[in-house]
Amino acid sequence: MGECKIEDMPLPALFDQARKIHLTATESGADQDLVKKGCELLGKCEDMISKLGLFSSNETKEDISTTNLKYLLVPFYLAELTEKLAQDDRIQVLKTSLAKLKEFISFCEAMELVPQEELEASSQGAANSFADRRALKIARFKRQRAAEAKLTEIKERKERRGRSTKAAALSTPIEAGEEDVLDDDGEEEREAWLTTISLAICKAFDLLEMLKKEEEMLSAIKEKQLKEGDKEFSQSILDERTKKAEAWHRDYAARSRYTKPAPPITCATFAQDVLEGRAKVSEQHDHKHQPMIFGPQSLIGGSLTSERQRMAAQVFQPHHRMPTMSIEEAGLKEMEIMNKWQERNVKMFEEANSAWYKDPPKMGPSEEDEEDDAAQEKARAFDDWKDDNPRGAGNKKLTPCG
Repeated sequence: MGECKIEDMPLPALFDQARKIHLTATESGADQDLVKKGCELLGKCEDMISKLGLFSSNETKEDISTTNLKYLLVPFYLAELTEKLAQDDRIQVLKTSLAKLKEFISFCEAMELVPQEELEASSQGAANSFADRRALKIARFKRQRAAEAKLTEIKERKERRGRSTKAAALSTPIEAGEEDVLDDDGEEEREAWLTTISLAICKAFDLLEMLKKEEEMLSAIKEKQLKEGDKEFSQSILDERTKKAEAWHRDYAARSRYTKPAPPITCATFAQDVLEGRAKVSEQHDHKHQPMIFGPQSLIGGSLTSERQRMAAQVFQPHHRMPTMSIEEAGLKEMEIMNKWQERNVKMFEEANSAWYKDPPKMGPSEEDEEDDAAQEKARAFDDWKDDNPRGAGNKKLTPCG
């Protein structure tokens, strides 16, 4: 399948094809071309999952839908296929695979899928004794066997139900009450994916320990070769790494002028279309959704030119009012209102923190003139009263000559 076709594939088809390649590479010998193709498909799955925003850090396993549970396995599948790559620099392959395994385990831990004893053992690190490590391996092996047995049971149960459904459909129609049995597929599918994730967690811890030991061994061998005085060998390795680094920086500097990161998908309707294969990630989206029009196909597709066509189109309209904007447009408008409200609050806080209210109010020239006239009138009235009432005029009995 060409690269252009991979770009056009929806996420479910990409995951199904990558899962088949992972199963083939795990059960039989690893063909390098097949492994590289699987890594490419899983890398594309990771890009689409991050763009669609299927998972959040504040979610648990109960918040994730059944159709999206399987995409939790993408980092684990990518780690297993990366470990099978045959390259000259084996240490770099191990580091990439270890990074994907740690990413898978940490995300499952956030989703509350990792057992408590595994979390306690990983927090203690190398401080565990030999007996504790042995007990942990035994418990992990038992969980792995239980998960494999449960998956086998679910598969056999589904096959039996399929055979019985076919036989019942051929003999008699489904009666009332029997359709509830067919509605258990959703719960059964969710149980199967959760069991698969639990099995992958057990395998991830075992693979993590194995890859760490291999990396330590290869690092020790490489360090020993460098210490033995093989200067020509070490100098050639350093020169080769320097050339690779310089070439990578030159290519990145040349590509950074023209390449831009893909914008995230913020429209729920467009994301659902991408998931179901009706749209491509590379298509432009303007958040414009036309309201749904009810009526005959001739009225929906054509333009209403006459009054008769307009009245006929109104016959099949719903009794409630249709929305005038999409959810995304309403969200953007609320964000705009919130930004204006925040700017107004910031301006009010700045005015409240300033010292304008501490200064005495400044009066205009007309107010000052009015105050001066009032003071003069008051002074004149007091002078007239003092002229009419001299000092001591009402105390004649107290004067000697009174």
